[in-house]
Amino acid sequence: MNKLFATGAAAIAALSFGTAAKAEDITLRIGSGHPPGVVYAGLMINYFQKELKERVEARTDHTVNFVEGYSGSIVKVTEVLEGVQDGIIDIGGFCFCFEPSNLPLHAFQVMMPFGTMDPEMSLKIAQEVYAEVPYLTDVFEDKFNQVLLSRIADGGYNLGTSFPWDDLSDLQGQKIAGAGLNLNWLKLAGVSEVQSSLATAYTEMNTNVYEGWIMFPSAWVNLKLYEPGPYYTLIGFGSMTWHGLTINKDTYDALPDDFKEILHEVAADYEQQTGIVNASEYDRLVDELRTLITVTEIDPAVRKAWAESLAAWPQSLADELEAQGLPAKQVLNLVLDRAEANGYEWPVRYVVE
Repeated sequence: MNKLFATGAAAIAALSFGTAAKAEDITLRIGSGHPPGVVYAGLMINYFQKELKERVEARTDHTVNFVEGYSGSIVKVTEVLEGVQDGIIDIGGFCFCFEPSNLPLHAFQVMMPFGTMDPEMSLKIAQEVYAEVPYLTDVFEDKFNQVLLSRIADGGYNLGTSFPWDDLSDLQGQKIAGAGLNLNWLKLAGVSEVQSSLATAYTEMNTNVYEGWIMFPSAWVNLKLYEPGPYYTLIGFGSMTWHGLTINKDTYDALPDDFKEILHEVAADYEQQTGIVNASEYDRLVDELRTLITVTEIDPAVRKAWAESLAAWPQSLADELEAQGLPAKQVLNLVLDRAEANGYEWPVRYVVE
């Protein structure tokens, strides 16, 4: 039985092992900077890895093993793209929010805040946008030596805080955390923003580095952020599909053809699971938070006022990204159109020309 240890240079050497007909023992290094308590990372372990191993071993003569590197044990949240590119890990899951220079357009739904709170709809919108704009998929192979396997939806974003609030004015003077582009949701609304990540969120909330987080309910529950943040406000910033699962291109090229076929099948199913699980869990997690802390729903007028404060931002971003040669106007208009085609009504209808 041939042995394929699919990392970096070893993957290239493994090309000599030949065709899909030969049984191979395939070991893949897989990980994320996020802990398994974050839904997509947990699904990488409990769905993607499990299904890939079971289906490959049931339908081929290959065996599959994983070397796991979650919670930043191999690569931190800001290092996954480069870690996969360099073969430090073979498969990585990460947020595009941590790659504002390398992947500035891939957080396109974040550029349209107050969109749908339904992760399944968010994923469907993103899939339709990717289908129309090949650059969004091709750039991973063209520039970063990897193949995009799955797009990953998040649960709907709200605002967890250590203090109660009812209006934007209540947030003035408070420090609120976010990641990447969503910091602009705060800054443009006059709120003090702090860049952070879930890997350090509990400690930083607990030590008053900041007093709140733009965050989906799964993290507030699973990472126990409700302890330093006993107020969770349902404002509905939207569900964002702005994570991805990628595989090193050298590793991918070295894999047997029958393995690749199953890999893409499982990756597509995993992609759908990120929407399904986040959607099914949202209400349950909010209900759980209600038993632990104070959960309130913001007045729709406050939500609309916040959206209005961001109304000019998408056009500004589009102009900036177009100047870099990126199809930003096409992408952002597709987001608007596809959301509406899927039945969503924007509280403020952004205009990008």
